[in-house]
Amino acid sequence: MSEALKIIAVIGGRECTDEQYQIARNVGRLIAENKRILVCGGRSGIMEAACRGAVEAGGITVGILPGDDIRDANPWVTIPIATGIGLARNAIIARSAAAAIAVGGSYGTLSEIAYCKQFGVPVVGIQSWDITDVPAVETAEEAIRFVLQV
Repeated sequence: MSEALKIIAVIGGRECTDEQYQIARNVGRLIAENKRILVCGGRSGIMEAACRGAVEAGGITVGILPGDDIRDANPWVTIPIATGIGLARNAIIARSAAAAIAVGGSYGTLSEIAYCKQFGVPVVGIQSWDITDVPAVETAEEAIRFVLQV
């Protein structure tokens, strides 16, 4: 398996419910347990939760940051990448991944889902946008099964 196929994106908002935080943390943990690398926007909320879960399980996390300063990354990002390109970084997140898991989210998450669809990157959602051709699942385990099968 090429290294690129081992990268799973977790996309979701800077703000989330406690339930969504725990779901994202479990998603991150399962990504690491399945020897995959997590890529995300590297900030707070869903991104922080997923990175935390991955790092706690011994995984690697990559944060594609919108700004110029790697210090803006959440404390669970192991590889921060400052882009200085704002929300355009969403395209990089989608392009970098073999598959993506959306948890919750607002319009930034919607743009990442759209990039995934345009780039042919399979994406699944948990408590996220209701979009044709984006399967919705209930649990982190279901989401991981989906991304590992594609």
